[in-house]
Amino acid sequence: MTVADARHAVVELCLALSRRGYLAGTGGNIALRIDERHFAVTPSATDYLAMTPADVCVLRLADLARVEGERTPSVESGLHARVLRARPDVQCSVHTHQPVASACALLGRSLKVGDEALRSTLGPTVPIVAYAPSGTGWLSAKLGRALRPELNAYLMLNHGVLCCGTSTEAAVQAVEALETLARQHLLGLMRGQALRAPALKAALARVADALAAPAAAATHP
Repeated sequence: MTVADARHAVVELCLALSRRGYLAGTGGNIALRIDERHFAVTPSATDYLAMTPADVCVLRLADLARVEGERTPSVESGLHARVLRARPDVQCSVHTHQPVASACALLGRSLKVGDEALRSTLGPTVPIVAYAPSGTGWLSAKLGRALRPELNAYLMLNHGVLCCGTSTEAAVQAVEALETLARQHLLGLMRGQALRAPALKAALARVADALAAPAAAATHP
């Protein structure tokens, strides 16, 4: 992949994820491997809808030295580099604050993946990565300890999620599969709570209807 192609692809991917509701404003970031020594990453504090390929930064994977781009690279560049170094098979790494999966990240529990279709994309589990401040080596080190070759999605406590894939399409598929899994998980928790507390059943049903609505809208545009 050429540098120009990678920078263009990052912009297109940001727009696609924004249209699907997984990125908003300046929240989240994306990295795309160019070759074995370099990767492209979104700039810091830049609205995705206004981003151009010239804004995308090109960094050296070994030490995060900036090779191209005038903007400041994402504060999570180290997080993405950790993934790309540990997983040579990964082409694309995506950090989002996608709404439903991020809600699960607040619960502090890993998610088991029982559904076979979701399992083929995500792996057998989605682990929880303990909290550390955004943009720190502490956070990237904690993620690094959780990384496994068979796992393509990670919940970061109180922070959001990271998904990865062997292509941009595979990374997007992981983002979408994780949101589906998280929605199923939260709906299951609410059903259990309704059984334990019948007085809350009506209120929980309203929340469940609202939670299920995005999935229905995505299936029937």
